[in-house]
Amino acid sequence: MEGEAMLLSSENRKEEEQQGTSYTYWVRQVAEDAAPPPVPRKLSPQDILSAQSQPSTLGSLWNRAGTWEEKNVNKWARDRIKELLLSVGTLEFSGGKAEISDVFKCVGDAFLVTVRNKKRVSYTYELTLKVKGEWIFGEEKNTVKGQIDIPEFSFGELDDLQMEVRLSEEKDILRQDKLRVSKDLKLFLQPVREKLLQFEQELKDI
Repeated sequence: MEGEAMLLSSENRKEEEQQGTSYTYWVRQVAEDAAPPPVPRKLSPQDILSAQSQPSTLGSLWNRAGTWEEKNVNKWARDRIKELLLSVGTLEFSGGKAEISDVFKCVGDAFLVTVRNKKRVSYTYELTLKVKGEWIFGEEKNTVKGQIDIPEFSFGELDDLQMEVRLSEEKDILRQDKLRVSKDLKLFLQPVREKLLQFEQELKDI
């Protein structure tokens, strides 16, 4: 019995040694077949010239193929529209003057779109401008406040820009005088259009 036990123990050790040898051999083979780690290489002057000679692409660095890419520039666009419209200044009329005091509402979106390495711009906005001015009715100078609503407009549509004038409730101003003020305030259409055309051009130049 003791001899059989020793024989079995010897066979088990041989089997374990064979299994261990086989396992160690498999790991060694994988290590030998694995790709070697990359070796850093200093760029030659020729490599630098070759990289600089590549044509530049629009859009982000990751989008070298120039496929579809859309970038929201709404914050810049809103701030720039407000800045431009507040710079219109005072308009003088036959019996008064007025200015844009605030861009009360500027709602919409502006995007830069890169398609096949070509840049396009897109925007849609609607505005409400606060206005205030002074007019002489009869022999008295009156302060008048109101607002100009500009319905939705988009890129390339500024030739069709429209506006609607609404005056604050002024009980001591006659209806005919209110009509006169409304007509005067509609003269803001042209300078407002010019400022928005400037905005459109700056958007294209981003």
